[in-house]
Amino acid sequence: MARQRIPDDVLSLAHARARSREVRDWAEADRLRTQIEDAGWRVVDRGTDFALTPASAADIAEGDRVLFGSSASVPSRLTEASAGLATVVLVATDWPDDLNRAVAALRVAPDGLSVVIVADGPSIEQAAALGALLKETPAGEPILPLDVVRTSERLGHGAALNIGIRRAVGPVVILLGTSFEPTGDIVTPLVRALDDPSVAIAGGWGMVSSDLRRFRDATPGDVDAIKGDLQAFRRTDAEARGPIDERFWVPPYLDIWWSLVLRDGGDRNPSRRAVSLGDLPIERHADRGQTSLPHTGRERNARRNFYRMIDRFGTRRDLLVRN
Repeated sequence: MARQRIPDDVLSLAHARARSREVRDWAEADRLRTQIEDAGWRVVDRGTDFALTPASAADIAEGDRVLFGSSASVPSRLTEASAGLATVVLVATDWPDDLNRAVAALRVAPDGLSVVIVADGPSIEQAAALGALLKETPAGEPILPLDVVRTSERLGHGAALNIGIRRAVGPVVILLGTSFEPTGDIVTPLVRALDDPSVAIAGGWGMVSSDLRRFRDATPGDVDAIKGDLQAFRRTDAEARGPIDERFWVPPYLDIWWSLVLRDGGDRNPSRRAVSLGDLPIERHADRGQTSLPHTGRERNARRNFYRMIDRFGTRRDLLVRN
């Protein structure tokens, strides 16, 4: 297969970004990364060097199954009429036991729940476990509609969530981290919270801030943002205000950014509310979502995400509930 030629302007941007990284000008490096990605290329840091690859991986056909190379390649169901009560989106990467536990817990959810599992470049063990999940439901267990979407390589957290949203059929989309295990009905309270048109997003845990730079845990009630481990929002809002920015490769600050996107009323409309319910029947287990990345990689990605959130909302004090 012929190697795709890198345009001269993209290569110049990449070299300029490398120089910015050498002097630790992270904001400028992130700005240049954005320009590179907008030109359709992905930059991967390799110490002081870098590599450039086309931004979208190829779709790969495996028999009657397709491994998708981008979120845009995944057939969307957002144009279909909504059905059922809600759709839970789970992202599967490297931890099959966590995914199996979450799916087993959701089998006792109320009628009308569907589940989308996004296998984002899953490990060999995770891929094998997905095959077992799709086999016949164990005797005596309720049937849970499962839609499993696989990617041809690791696309990142933002892209994986976009895939899950594109495949959702329920009027409410619930993003659930696999480190959490529902021990009762968490779906109905979240759906009922969104019956109020003034509420844009609801969840189990919220955060507040006084400056949109430092966030702290909040008590149940109106908050500035909902933690990404459990977020619920309307499918129509996700379609109208999305997609999620796929430069959020890892989760930090994506939950804040997405909460504010959904709440933002613009210049002419009042901002809508984020509501933390608290006391939902759910058990927290060890969160291993980023442990596959080196510590320096986690810090670097989190810093980029922070700048991305600040670039869009850093001056929006009107979105703070306690300003």
